[in-house]
Amino acid sequence: MSDPRISTETLILASKSPRRYALLSQAGLSFTVIPSTVDERDVPKGRPVEYVTQTAKAKAEEVSTRYPEHWVIGADTAIVLSDHILGKPGDTTEARWMLSQLNNTVHTVFTGYCISCKERGRFLSGVNETEVEFRRIRESEMDWYIGTGEPFGKAGGYAVQGLGGTFVKRIVGSYTNVVGLPLCEVVACLMEEGAVRRG
Repeated sequence: MSDPRISTETLILASKSPRRYALLSQAGLSFTVIPSTVDERDVPKGRPVEYVTQTAKAKAEEVSTRYPEHWVIGADTAIVLSDHILGKPGDTTEARWMLSQLNNTVHTVFTGYCISCKERGRFLSGVNETEVEFRRIRESEMDWYIGTGEPFGKAGGYAVQGLGGTFVKRIVGSYTNVVGLPLCEVVACLMEEGAVRRG
């Protein structure tokens, strides 16, 4: 439920991610979900920062073209280990491989975000970076976690806000960035643009 003390112009979240939906809802914002039709696989996989930035921009721009008078939020998150982007596991074998790679190591989570209003000619973007350290995970724990089904549909094969949070030993940076959206930066940007007014 949105906070009645927060005034927002019409916002659109260009993502079907339930995690981003939950974060914006927790911030008290009123918005509509209209997922982008952009296929992330079509975005060239270069450097992680460039990849998440370009993907977030593509999502926001695609929806902005359809709804030019609204403020649109696009985002993309990537789990990066040794400059290698870990996507979403397609099966149990891939999920186990990803968890094995992250096991007892430090990885980086990048989330690119883009806020667009085509009618006003506004197109702002940024990237947030968070460092995450995993504790040592036992093979039996991996079996259990994969069996819950949680790794699927998650970048890197885990959900920090879910059962996967029990693997996380340390986070340096924004927690919400690891979940899927750097809430502090996104809300601050919306307020600066006048898309959100508080008080």
